Amino acid sequence: MLYSPLVWNICMASASPVKVDKGSEFTVSGQEEAEAIIKSMEGTYLLVDVGANLTNKKFARDLDAVVQRSRDAGVKKIIVTGTSVQSSKEALRLTRLFPGTLYCTAGIHPHDSKSWEDETVDALKEIASNPECVAIGECGLDFNRNFSPPDVQIEVFEKQVKLACDLQKPLFLHEREAHSALMKVLEQYQERLPSTVMHCFTGTQQEVKKYLDMGFYIGLTGYLWKDKSEDGVRKILEERLIPLDRLLVETDSPFMYPNIRASKLPADVKGALSERSLSFLNRYCTFQRNEPCSLPISVEMIAAYLKLKPDDIALKTTYTALKSPPRLNMQWTNLPTK
Repeated sequence: MLYSPLVWNICMASASPVKVDKGSEFTVSGQEEAEAIIKSMEGTYLLVDVGANLTNKKFARDLDAVVQRSRDAGVKKIIVTGTSVQSSKEALRLTRLFPGTLYCTAGIHPHDSKSWEDETVDALKEIASNPECVAIGECGLDFNRNFSPPDVQIEVFEKQVKLACDLQKPLFLHEREAHSALMKVLEQYQERLPSTVMHCFTGTQQEVKKYLDMGFYIGLTGYLWKDKSEDGVRKILEERLIPLDRLLVETDSPFMYPNIRASKLPADVKGALSERSLSFLNRYCTFQRNEPCSLPISVEMIAAYLKLKPDDIALKTTYTALKSPPRLNMQWTNLPTK
């Protein structure tokens, strides 16, 4: 059977290491498993959700079903976001319940900056030492709500940037109405910064250009439906300011529900959404609880704005999430870097 090199590389990375049952002649090779993955992909995408808040209490009762639906929708890997010491520990615990599917981050969200204690950095370091933990974050600055005082946010953010630099773990960043202050901290560590992802980007053209100049990756969510500005995400996509090899996709579940019925969403974008993706969105997701199975809708919206095929967006963003850099490679190291 013939497959495109990109699809084959992704599926070989998704396959488990060679497994041998010494008590019999049974052997499963990486190639055989990759072929099985490709066969199971027929009619769907192969996606990585780089940011989902699966430790949120809204998922407490049916997480098994949520993860299975994501797999059925083509979301094969999910990075569970840590936003406090406790949620980071819980995110790590979930990776043990769903090995090979869930991975995690470890960090203190800017809203929770005031909870930082002397032992917090050691707790984050311990969580980050596990191979299932692929990034430091969600950390950053949020001057929109200021649930923690701005000066405390800056202090705690810088401590986490330093930790990521010391560990050379990728940074998973949050920023709202704090672009200048965020850049002031990051530029101090520019020579040491690891791969950096701007999580759930909702900023301006000027801001995205600055992040890209710094070598950062841009994470987009279902927020697309909401943006109607002349300087925001939609315009950024239409003008193709984000190179495909710097683009990542995420749901930020249970938040950022993609409201495809909104009047703000252009008719041609609505018309580009597939029945299969709509079925997952309409059946399982609401404003109150978005799920990772909605990710194909965001991919199709992004593709419509870029005037590209959604399959190409899916494959490219997945390849970017798995390759090195940005080292969100979740223990997989056999993908080429070019």
